[in-house]
Amino acid sequence: MSTEDNQFQVSDYPETEVRRENMPDNPFTLFSRWFDETLDSGLPEPNGMVIATMGDAGMPSQRTVLLKSFDEGGLYFYTNYHSRKARELAANPRVSCLFPWLALHRQVEIQGTVLKVDRDNSAQYFATRPRGSQVGAWASRQSEPLPDRSALEEQVRVMEKRFVGGEVPLPEFWGGYCVRADRVEFWQGRASRLHDRFVYTRDLSNEAQWDIERLYP
Repeated sequence: MSTEDNQFQVSDYPETEVRRENMPDNPFTLFSRWFDETLDSGLPEPNGMVIATMGDAGMPSQRTVLLKSFDEGGLYFYTNYHSRKARELAANPRVSCLFPWLALHRQVEIQGTVLKVDRDNSAQYFATRPRGSQVGAWASRQSEPLPDRSALEEQVRVMEKRFVGGEVPLPEFWGGYCVRADRVEFWQGRASRLHDRFVYTRDLSNEAQWDIERLYP
């Protein structure tokens, strides 16, 4: 196989502009605007975000989770507290989250620190999940070795029988995280690879304030 066989055709981006004078003071105001535009575009699962954590021996790891809500306090997602990502977050709570809205020639990277969501908040969200997902949370020993698919399916049947006729409670080992942002970068693709990049950085002397810079593409 030649080197040319591994090359991909490079397409140019439409001329969509981001101006500094139009940037709001708070990054989540712009994030909300872009998120709504992504929803309106019909892009599948615009709330899918890639979370990077630091594992053993400094090896980074990534996975895609679903953003469930956000506000000026941060980004909220839910998971098994015994999972690989949860173990890595316990050891190092610093994360990077990426929203790859590639069809719109946009991406947003959010860096920050995670905090566990209180149990009442986690329980409120867990109650909104489909029953199958609730049972699945009890059945799955997330990130542990699984001998075969039938073992998981059997565990699902065990849990369905356990909770038959009643509500499925929140597992002790399951709940939410909030990513409190310190740095938010917005990337807008533009023609000739001369993209627009703006980064918000939280002001350490006044955490309610954000500094805004344009970056070279």
